[in-house]
Amino acid sequence: MNQTYLKCKEAADYLKTKMDAENAIGLILGSGLGELGNEIQDPVVVDYADIPNFPKTTVPGHAGKLILGTLSGAKVLCMQGRFHFYEGHDMKTVAMPVRVMKLLGVKALILTNAAGGCNETFKPGTLMFIDDFINFMGDNPLYGENLEELGPRFPDMTKALDKEYTELGIETAKELGIDIRRGVYMGFRGPNYETPAEIRFARTIGADAVGMSTVPEILAGRHCGLRMIAISCITNMAAGMTGEELSHKEVQETADRVKDQFKGLIRAIVSRM
Repeated sequence: MNQTYLKCKEAADYLKTKMDAENAIGLILGSGLGELGNEIQDPVVVDYADIPNFPKTTVPGHAGKLILGTLSGAKVLCMQGRFHFYEGHDMKTVAMPVRVMKLLGVKALILTNAAGGCNETFKPGTLMFIDDFINFMGDNPLYGENLEELGPRFPDMTKALDKEYTELGIETAKELGIDIRRGVYMGFRGPNYETPAEIRFARTIGADAVGMSTVPEILAGRHCGLRMIAISCITNMAAGMTGEELSHKEVQETADRVKDQFKGLIRAIVSRM
């Protein structure tokens, strides 16, 4: 049996002894949104360090905890922080939590991230629903032997992100008075911020936002048949857009400024899914 699948199954089997995540909504919380996990009622909390084959998360703002409970009346399974390719993990490790969620019976997945805006109409604090994505990370979690237990050898990505749930999210945002955008997310390898030339390239080929996460999770989620929506918080304009140098501090400050609005949107969406 495929070793990647066995590692995912071992993690899922362990978690099944701690929690019942059948039909839960999965949440993967990016930079600045981790405290939403603290609002989950009746929580069952498991540290990543205690889950077989899960690595530790090393990025500031990513707590490294898996939480099952209730949010806005909905059953949720929440990742407080994610694994990144740039931390030195291989793609199969980065995508592992999504596959584990599938094995636990999660019915849908909401992905969030902090991203740099390369659409000139965006500004820091803009929330963008991801309609499509570009994998510019130089690797793919589906590479290698296929996990036949989870999905097909050649999964189609035409509708990788769920159109019905995305429209539900956009309608919810409008009702909340949130100025929401939609667009294409381009995943870079990192950990350095992109160069101005790379951003000009990204904009030319159709990207609206850039970042260093989410793409592996979408690929793995689509492969195993999860319904997904993904939302970016544009925490800064990308390199060369303003002439200013970029810093993670700016990312965290912007995420902190809009977190209440972003959390309110997530709470409203899960209550309707």
